[in-house]
Amino acid sequence: MSGLVLRLAGPLQSWGERSAFSPARDTAPFPTRSALTGLFAAAEGISRDDADALDRYRTLRFIVRVDRPGTPLVDYHTVGGGLPKARTAATSGGSHKGAAVITRRHYLADAVFVVAVCGPPEITTSIARALRHPHWAPYLGRRSCVPDEPFVLRSHADDPEAELLTRVPVSRTVPRGTAATLTVPFLREEPPSVQGTRIGALDVYDMPLSFSPRGRAHSRRTLYRTLEEIPGALAGPKDIPMMQRLIDYARTEEPA
Repeated sequence: MSGLVLRLAGPLQSWGERSAFSPARDTAPFPTRSALTGLFAAAEGISRDDADALDRYRTLRFIVRVDRPGTPLVDYHTVGGGLPKARTAATSGGSHKGAAVITRRHYLADAVFVVAVCGPPEITTSIARALRHPHWAPYLGRRSCVPDEPFVLRSHADDPEAELLTRVPVSRTVPRGTAATLTVPFLREEPPSVQGTRIGALDVYDMPLSFSPRGRAHSRRTLYRTLEEIPGALAGPKDIPMMQRLIDYARTEEPA
């Protein structure tokens, strides 16, 4: 199945998994399906209240390659401290909280994920076009988390999974005398057919049913964690900077 290839990298990422507006705002250790769907919908200009529009994204299949898992970081965050009540954070009822809102926000620092998005060409082509010219700017889980470039590595790939396994440069520092292969974690929505991988299944509740502020809803999906071998050459020679190799790869895309 064809699709596109994205690289999710930046100083900070935060993929909220369980909390929405609680004092502790967590992050999953990988991009959630809910966040990726929301990223696509925002780029295409789809409103949060348009639940029917989410149906078109349910046909997509995601494969995530974890180049760098990142370092957990917690930010002690306050809003509205030392202000008159009328200028403090607003409540859902239209009043004001009257005091500082204190939260601890969790992030992944210096993480890098490469995502294969597989699906019908008419949908993935529209998504790729929107990501290059977005209606609302994309971000990595929170508006403060801006993605690095190159962001869209392939707007069309005949086999996005094969790109992750054999062609996309890996954002990882390797010691001198690199081995013929590298072992890299993957997250898949279907059990892999590759032989010799270690498989661990986990259930996550990140399949979006509604993004409406008045009724957010998610359902369960199963992910399969694997450790898979990719060519060591994807780490690249030391004399060519990682960013240059990524740009060179993105520039080699052939027209769909």
